[in-house]
Amino acid sequence: MRIAQVCHSYHPCIGGVETNVKEISERLATGHDISVLTTDPSGKLPREETINSVSVRRFKSWAPNGAYYFSKGLKRYLIENSKDYDIVHAHNYHALPALYAAQAKDSNKLVFTTHYHGGGHTLFRSLLHIPYKYLAKKIFEKADRVVCVSNYEKSLIMKNFKLDAKKVVIIQNGVDMKEFEGFQKKRGGEKVILCVARLEKYKGVQYLIQALTRLSQDVVLEVVGEGPHKESLVRLTRKLGVESRVKFFQDLPRKDLLQKYTRADLFVLLSKYEAFAISIAEALAARTPCIVANTSALTEWVDGRNCFGIEYPVDVDELGNLVRNVIAKDVGKLKLYDWEYTARELMKIYEEFS
Repeated sequence: MRIAQVCHSYHPCIGGVETNVKEISERLATGHDISVLTTDPSGKLPREETINSVSVRRFKSWAPNGAYYFSKGLKRYLIENSKDYDIVHAHNYHALPALYAAQAKDSNKLVFTTHYHGGGHTLFRSLLHIPYKYLAKKIFEKADRVVCVSNYEKSLIMKNFKLDAKKVVIIQNGVDMKEFEGFQKKRGGEKVILCVARLEKYKGVQYLIQALTRLSQDVVLEVVGEGPHKESLVRLTRKLGVESRVKFFQDLPRKDLLQKYTRADLFVLLSKYEAFAISIAEALAARTPCIVANTSALTEWVDGRNCFGIEYPVDVDELGNLVRNVIAKDVGKLKLYDWEYTARELMKIYEEFS
């Protein structure tokens, strides 16, 4: 079977969509012809390469503030070549490549994983979502199957787009438990809070920085990610006098990121919008307790044993108290899906159309 995965961004770029597409593509490539059609606004990555048996083709794009991903080249390629694929699997409602895949649909079947948050992450983007919704309806209309990664995401999709429930399926993201074998939890020394996220305001990293002023000096924060809100966060650390207790990292090799998950005493994600949050799954796989905002799909992680919720918008004093109670807590029995499950469930969908 010839399958194209269409997404706005791909490895080595880091993010939930990028991880999802990489993990399923590499597993499906063992028995099928898998191509990833994506964009590269930086212009620095190879236009064509093969990564772990997956053919990757990148197209020039314009992504102001890391959004939208306009790409005439990708749109043209899909219009000319969609018919050559059995399945075109488009990802991410919030970027244009998925719309291109719908507009270009030919004899191929179209699968759409939405990664849907419900709106934009700034006032301007939210306003743009109003007219965009009328365009994006085409993706749902053209899609032969719509995949959601959480119950929350499905409920949001059903509410906003009034789809036939038979067309929508939930397939959770996975985690590779084997990746964490051989990493040891640290003992003693300073206590580390970890956050892995794109640095946008809605991700809530600012609350964590503010909470450091309520915590003892041996508690430090490590932030892994990049994005347009980074400079504002750096300025906040200086303003609050905690710059020596906050370290920013980006473009970490996978091994180093896994080690950070494992060595952290607490993982925190205070995002206002999440369709799933792979970072939470990876933190729990590393046996690191978590705190999340009680919003969107993050509420599905809260169990009061390994993952703890806090109401949004976040009260910083309450956050400080919760951190003191949870940090370095032992993680109990987990129920996590693996990527083999995700790839297997997707393959069942593809085979329906073969």
